[in-house]
Amino acid sequence: MPAEVGKPFPSFSLQNQDGQTVTRDDFKGKWLVLYVYPKDDTPGCTIQGKSFTATKQEFDDANIAVVGVSEDDVESHKNFCNKFSFTIDLLADPSHDLLGAAGVGQSDYKGTMYWNRTSFVIDPEGTLRKVYEKVNPEGHERVLLDDIKAMQSAT
Repeated sequence: MPAEVGKPFPSFSLQNQDGQTVTRDDFKGKWLVLYVYPKDDTPGCTIQGKSFTATKQEFDDANIAVVGVSEDDVESHKNFCNKFSFTIDLLADPSHDLLGAAGVGQSDYKGTMYWNRTSFVIDPEGTLRKVYEKVNPEGHERVLLDDIKAMQSAT
């Protein structure tokens, strides 16, 4: 069961691809897209990372931070970011602290369990506003940008 819309998003403290600790509180005053993806350097995950990097300025201009999360470790994230020149942070959750607390589901793919591609939209006060489950990585960044801009103009 994913984290509950309208409630505070679970606190987290995870390392990014550079080994720096990132917490939920680092994003106070900003909208946050936290997107969960199954595995570094796989086709769909590469599409998402490239798409968010390509639109990073649009998200920045709208006061929206974007971070990816997977169970891969810091070194794997670093290699993935370097390979594709990503300009977004990828957070390492190898012990599944946040993935579990946020209630991200898992699916079997060829005999291996992977975390479902899920996106969370968190408002500047830390409240979860929307959850997207089993996301199609193609064009998802546009959906998020449009939806959050609509939320921003409604407040």
